[in-house]
Amino acid sequence: MEKYEIIKYLSNFKQRLYEITKTIDINLLKSEITNLENQTQSEKFFNDSKTAQNVLKKLKSKKGLDNDINSIKQSFEDLEVFLQMYEEEETTQLLEELETNINIFNVTLQNFELKVLLNNEYDDNPAIIELHPGAGGVESQDWTEMILRMYKRYAERSGYKFEITDYLDGEVAGIKSVTFIITGDFAYGKLKGENGVHRLIRLSPFDSNSRRHTSFCGCKVIPFINDDIEIDIKSDELKVDVYRSSGAGGQHVNTTDSAVRITHLPTGIVVTCQNQRSQIQNRERAMQVLKAKLYEIELNSKEEEKKKISGKIKDNNFGSQIRTYTFHPYSLVKDHRTNVENTNTNAVMDGDIDLFIDSYLKYLVSNND
Repeated sequence: MEKYEIIKYLSNFKQRLYEITKTIDINLLKSEITNLENQTQSEKFFNDSKTAQNVLKKLKSKKGLDNDINSIKQSFEDLEVFLQMYEEEETTQLLEELETNINIFNVTLQNFELKVLLNNEYDDNPAIIELHPGAGGVESQDWTEMILRMYKRYAERSGYKFEITDYLDGEVAGIKSVTFIITGDFAYGKLKGENGVHRLIRLSPFDSNSRRHTSFCGCKVIPFINDDIEIDIKSDELKVDVYRSSGAGGQHVNTTDSAVRITHLPTGIVVTCQNQRSQIQNRERAMQVLKAKLYEIELNSKEEEKKKISGKIKDNNFGSQIRTYTFHPYSLVKDHRTNVENTNTNAVMDGDIDLFIDSYLKYLVSNND
């Protein structure tokens, strides 16, 4: 590594550190830590175990962020000292040590950037994702199934748990709707940017004349709400139906009336679950998804919270897409919010969407969303 390259690396590190730390109010962070610590010192702190666990989790997270800020600033200062030493005595040993520390710091900085970008309240929660085909008929139903596979492969590549809770087959091909939960570190935080309409342009496999078609899939992403958040759901506000499972599932599908459909009468929200072994398990899972949706409505009553949680999906048709996947006449996947592109459509459809996820997180910070 040449000297000018080393200086360029450090300049880049300095700029990235500046951009990421300016999004953090250090004084507010320290004040929050002090406030949480004071709460833990109360004699009645552990009387409510759920609240106590939530406070301790927040305290651990904020202390960790504070420690990371101090640590990474010190590591960068150490790098600058190494550079000064190398400028005074350009030995091979100092150059090797400097190169090693640059590589280590680059990885540390990338992890720090991700942690800061995923520091919102629900980012570490699982993600509930719903897919619905839009304009395009069978084409869009087939496209929706392709999007489902993309997220399943993404979950597998990321070491996340993937669970389908509801699935409705298309009449000819593909799917009419699907709901699934992805669980893992910062699952919602990473996937919240997938909320919106995904557009496909390709030569149709369902058109005997092989004409080019445009298809749409609406993607809704909300955070799975943990048990420490109380949502008041009255039993007389629920209509519960049971039926025989259908579509994708395991060996218990189509054998018993175990699938559960719950309608929340005041809001009209309908939640179904059919992938669990028993009716009791399906009802429990459906109630968890209903709870998340009701909590989202509660938060969406405030405009700022609406932006943080998911926002509303526009119509599933022209002009409302967040990303376009072009298979013909050329290969290109483009995110219309960040302008990030990838020409390897096969890799993207196989779950390689980290480029779009990371770019959108940085876009959120730069646009103060």
